[in-house]
Amino acid sequence: MERRLAAIMAADVVGYSRLMSRDELGTLATLQTHRSELITPTLSKHRGRIVKLMGDGILIEFGSVVDAVEAAAEIQLGMGARNSGEPAERQMLFRIGIHVGDVMVEGDDLYGDGVNIAARLEGIAEAGGICISRQAFDQVEGKLALIYRRLGLQNLKNIERPVEAYSINLGKADSPAPRRDGSDGNQVISFCRARDGVRLAYAKVGQGPPLVKTANWMNHLEYDWESPIWRHFLRELASGRRLIRYDARGNGLSDWDVDDISFEAWVTDLEAVVDAAGLERFPLLGISQGCSISIAYAIRHPERVSHLILYGGFARGRNHWPLSAQEREKFKAMTTLMGIGWGEENPTFRQMFTSLFIPGGTKEQGDWFNELQRKSTSAECAVRYFTTVADIDVRPLLPLVDVPTLVMHVRGDAMVPFDLGREMAAGIKGARFVAMHGRNHIFLEDEPASDRFIEEVRLFLGDA
Repeated sequence: MERRLAAIMAADVVGYSRLMSRDELGTLATLQTHRSELITPTLSKHRGRIVKLMGDGILIEFGSVVDAVEAAAEIQLGMGARNSGEPAERQMLFRIGIHVGDVMVEGDDLYGDGVNIAARLEGIAEAGGICISRQAFDQVEGKLALIYRRLGLQNLKNIERPVEAYSINLGKADSPAPRRDGSDGNQVISFCRARDGVRLAYAKVGQGPPLVKTANWMNHLEYDWESPIWRHFLRELASGRRLIRYDARGNGLSDWDVDDISFEAWVTDLEAVVDAAGLERFPLLGISQGCSISIAYAIRHPERVSHLILYGGFARGRNHWPLSAQEREKFKAMTTLMGIGWGEENPTFRQMFTSLFIPGGTKEQGDWFNELQRKSTSAECAVRYFTTVADIDVRPLLPLVDVPTLVMHVRGDAMVPFDLGREMAAGIKGARFVAMHGRNHIFLEDEPASDRFIEEVRLFLGDA
């Protein structure tokens, strides 16, 4: 068979069987009208070739991914206008999936994974929405005035390997676009390149003097902002300030498939984000292992860091702790299980980590954190990140810190022992150490330590 590279669009009607059962002739007539008046002319306009019709479904081939995505957006916006004013039960909504890949050609028909992936992406698209693969996203990014939301790796039916997917937010024609600096309270996500070419996602929100948060494990710029675990914390940090944060390589919206996950890479990634954001001087916030990265950056760039805030952190990773043989075996077992069970739908294994991070959390908060772990990174990246963190040792750097420093730690932290935070503070000349009550590694909204943290940060930065 002939093979070629093509952009493939798959589309079908949501709830078509339900619509047909209610009004068979009317539904068929409505579908034919939409096809003749909107869909077919739009596909022709963008040089799409209809491969075949399958009841309510349609398969289209394009020579350009940009053409395919433009056509999909135009169809969905057109359908939105056509459904306006119709009762909900009579509205006809389409789902669209787009992928670019190798296809096999037999006559006028197409076969292969390129077709199958497009069809499976259509299956996970929202009603009235568009879902595209990472391969398609890479071709259209920056070329179309559309907003994309990363969905992470998706396990699609009958597709051997997970597929990274993005949804397209078409929005409303009359809604104002978010300000590109995030000053209107709407988080704005941008991308930059690390020294080795890895794509890093970073976000700005709020207005006022800047505050940079160093990335730590299991960050996701979008899901963090929505979650009951992080949202209150992030909104407080962005109150009266312009908060800049980013996803570490292997996490969230940044590239997952990377060659280098190392402490040095994390430090240079922070350098890349700060430069891309156009910052000259700013306070730097590190949480958990982000503390050691922040320390290394502050030593390399003391002229840029005005204040250093470190919470729940350590100067030495687990491999430098005085562990018993049994504890070391437990660490090895956790690493092995992480590689096996991290990405599974069943959260049993991830619950073990959740119980360390937020032992005082509610069931809703625990469920959110379990899902955040799965969506934030792959099993492979989780293992690599976990083992790299264990090797961290910045104790020799502590006496070199020459920046006003605030160190905070909760006494009952189950993830990072309290003594490690106190040890880190003791090694930094003039650092102020604040011990807080609690046992959650991540502050929850209803606990006193959360308010205390924000109060201490504002006093330290002179915001109070």
